[in-house]
Amino acid sequence: MDSSLKLFFSGVAIVITFVAFVPYIRSILAGVTKPHVFSWVIWGTTTVIVFFAQLEAKGGIGAWPIGVSGAITVFIAALAFIKRSDNSITKTDWLFFLSALASLPFWYFTSDPLWAVVVLTAVDLLGFGPTIRKAYDFPHEENIPFFLLFTARNTFALLALEHYSVATALFPLSVSSACLFLLIIVSYRRKVVCV
Repeated sequence: MDSSLKLFFSGVAIVITFVAFVPYIRSILAGVTKPHVFSWVIWGTTTVIVFFAQLEAKGGIGAWPIGVSGAITVFIAALAFIKRSDNSITKTDWLFFLSALASLPFWYFTSDPLWAVVVLTAVDLLGFGPTIRKAYDFPHEENIPFFLLFTARNTFALLALEHYSVATALFPLSVSSACLFLLIIVSYRRKVVCV
C-alpha cells in the first residue's frame, strides 16, 4: 500500500477518534455516561506508552491515531475523576494499573517494544474489567456509538500502519475485539434490564 493511502487511513482513524470522543465527553459532562475512572486511567496510561512503543517499532503514521487517543483518554480519566463518575477502585484495579507501569522496565531491559506492547495490551484488556462489570450491572450508562466508533478507528489504525508486526498490530486489534465484546454485553443487558 502506498504512503498516501496509509496517511489517508491514519487521518480517517484520527477523525473517528474525535467523532467518538467529542459526544462521549459531552455525555459525561451531561451526567448520562458515567465512566469508571480507573479503567480510563489504565487505558490512558497504556495507550500513551503503546503509542511510543509503536513509534519505536516503526509503526509510523499508523501510530498517530493511538497517540491522539492516548492524550484524549488521559483527559477523560481526569474528567471522570472530577465529575465523580464511578470511582469505586478495587485492589484488582490497582493491580492492573501497577502492571501497566511495570511494562516500562520490560521495554527498558529488553530494548524491544514488543514486550512492552504485549504487557500493555494484556493490561489494557484487563482494564476493560471494571467497565464490563459496571456495564453488566448498569448497561444504560454506557455509550454504544462510542465503542462502535472505536472498533472502526482501530481498524483504520491497523490499515495505516507502515510496518506490520506483533508490536505494531497487537494493541489496535485487541482493543477493537474488546470493544466488540463490550458492545455485545451492553446490547444484551439492555434487552434484559429495564431502566
